[in-house]
Amino acid sequence: MAEGILVILEHNGEKVSRLSLEAVTAAQKMGAELGQPVFAAVFGKDTSALAAQMGDKKLDKLYTIDDPALENYTPDGYLTAGSALISSVSPAWVLFGHSYQVRDFAPLLAARSGSTMLTDCISYRNEGGKLVFTRQMFGGKFNADYSFNGDGPYFVSFQAGSFNSDELESGSVTAEAFSADFSSAEIRTTVLDIFQGVKQEVDLSAAEIIVSAGRGLKEKDNLELVQQLADALGGEVAASRPVCDDGWLPVDRQIGSSGQTVAPKLYLAVGISGAIQHVVGMKGAKYIVAINKDPHAPIFEIADVAVVADLFEVVPELTKAVQEVRG
Repeated sequence: MAEGILVILEHNGEKVSRLSLEAVTAAQKMGAELGQPVFAAVFGKDTSALAAQMGDKKLDKLYTIDDPALENYTPDGYLTAGSALISSVSPAWVLFGHSYQVRDFAPLLAARSGSTMLTDCISYRNEGGKLVFTRQMFGGKFNADYSFNGDGPYFVSFQAGSFNSDELESGSVTAEAFSADFSSAEIRTTVLDIFQGVKQEVDLSAAEIIVSAGRGLKEKDNLELVQQLADALGGEVAASRPVCDDGWLPVDRQIGSSGQTVAPKLYLAVGISGAIQHVVGMKGAKYIVAINKDPHAPIFEIADVAVVADLFEVVPELTKAVQEVRG
């Protein structure tokens, strides 16, 4: 009989991603409600450092699969490792943080397991022991509820910010090595090189502080105001779609339904009106500060702090104040 909630962790070789930790938070909550044990698994060539990072988390088991075939991520490698583990452990649920990597291999893993997958969920609720999951539709304008029928395992990925990794329960777990047979696995992808700069430039989901620019900045040269504030705070610069469409910033910096979904500890929206297409990509932020001279800007509806003022006056003063405080 299938039992347990398994989280397959994503990492960069040195650290488990925040998205995966959020998925573990979800698993802990689900496990407590359903009376199910919680497992986590990490794949790589040498997972010792990653296992150590997870050692103080409340988990019933932590599986590690170490193999040269897993030195770099490939969909075939993760499919082989995941299939072997799921066949042996027989979890009732398999959870992920919703990322580009998970989109690449997790649906394949679900299909190979004879199951289906709900992706990019934002929440769940327990209706008499049956879990109902919520996904956003039509750019976040509507929510749709889904539940599983038939036998598991059931595969689910959660959108960034759906759960708070700061709420992870502490505990103690010792990693358990699991062996997967790669002798007959066909790894069709060869990693020739890894461009380390991509992570910093593109992966805004890892940023704890984001300063985001909107069309209220009026022209590209004024982006320097946002960059200076982000530098002072030690954060990253992002933007709404119109800013990226105009070529002020690369599309990798775009937040929203057609860009990245983020959940930083602090999100500063500078000159952003707050169209729903943008809001769906950042409403999971823990604390939102919005600066806009329009008192009726929709962004203020979700902001923790609303600054109704001219950004060209406020942002330089805010940057100066932060620089003075931080020395």
